[in-house]
Amino acid sequence: MTIRLIVVDDDPLVRAGLSLMLGGAEDLEIVGEGADGAEVPGLVDRHAPDVVLMDIRMPKVDGLTATERLRARPGAPEVVVLTTFHADEQVLRALRAGAAGFVLKDTPPAEIVAAVRRVAAGDPVLSPAVTRQLMTHVAEQAGPAGSTAPRQPSRRAAAGARLAQLAEREREVAVAVGQGRTNAEIAAALYMSVPTVKTHVSRILAKLDLNNRVQIALLVHDAGLLDLPDAETGA
Repeated sequence: MTIRLIVVDDDPLVRAGLSLMLGGAEDLEIVGEGADGAEVPGLVDRHAPDVVLMDIRMPKVDGLTATERLRARPGAPEVVVLTTFHADEQVLRALRAGAAGFVLKDTPPAEIVAAVRRVAAGDPVLSPAVTRQLMTHVAEQAGPAGSTAPRQPSRRAAAGARLAQLAEREREVAVAVGQGRTNAEIAAALYMSVPTVKTHVSRILAKLDLNNRVQIALLVHDAGLLDLPDAETGA
């Protein structure tokens, strides 16, 4: 199956490079290009892409705002944000908005192609190691364990209420995801098989209306569950 792709970046040289690189893959087709986030709705309506590769910094409508607006639409394509940072607050905002992940602009071509394929197949482009790095960055922004600033009490309460929808075992898996553990690591820690872990993750995503496991991790963090000792989380 051919993966339909739109590239959105305000630098024409970056767009040309990405289009040349991605267009060389037999299963990828560049169906549209844009120079600003304001163009995204029209491009998506005209070309019905599977994936949008989105720059963050653009002059009129930035990639974060464009991602939020796009992912709020029914049947929206997946979004991968382009960035020059490994753990930027803007990347976190994009992930909260429903982006399937991010790739660095200096990522080797073969890895960018692989990332687009993974996203099109429904897998987030974030390794457990990157998830851990993002969680560390969020924790540093939130201050010491137990602090409510700048993580607001209202956000904590709202996250806790959403997680309350989960069964006990699902909650344990969610916390383990928040800790950046792989499926194999979760299976070993919670004494279950890897397929069972995958089933739990799928149920968590469906129950909480989330797009990927990174959003699970962010929600667990917002609820304050990563501040608790492992014994209290069951992980």
